[in-house]
Amino acid sequence: MPSKENPYDEFIRNLSRMVEDLLKNLPQDEVTHIIGCTIISGNGANLPHFILKKEEGEEEIRFEMIEGPDRLFVTANLPVDMSSAPYADITPDSLHIVVNEKRTEVPLPCRVDVIHSYYQVRHGMIDIILKKRPVATVSPGIGDE
Repeated sequence: MPSKENPYDEFIRNLSRMVEDLLKNLPQDEVTHIIGCTIISGNGANLPHFILKKEEGEEEIRFEMIEGPDRLFVTANLPVDMSSAPYADITPDSLHIVVNEKRTEVPLPCRVDVIHSYYQVRHGMIDIILKKRPVATVSPGIGDE
């Protein structure tokens, strides 16, 4: 059901399903470099993002991070051969993606609220949504100017 704030929510959900189907059916060759696809609706502001990967020679976990006004969105491609369930180790100051007992650190631009952050593993991808922790404002004490 569409929200009152954004009447296009249902359209965005349908578009997301169509893009997911398209990406699943792309030919798997060496020139395809799509890490994942997350459609984020909002006020239309351009959200900065960056893509990082592990150094050459190491088991590569490629990921993409998009920073929104109050959340960080991280999407990573998981390897096909996994000996254990992948998961996200989320702390207030760090994020590690753990696959086959190997940890990939994801540098965070801010502290996060662990309780309101979560992850989902689906279709060979891990999607992690981190709620940014509000920046504490320091009030001047008595006698401070």
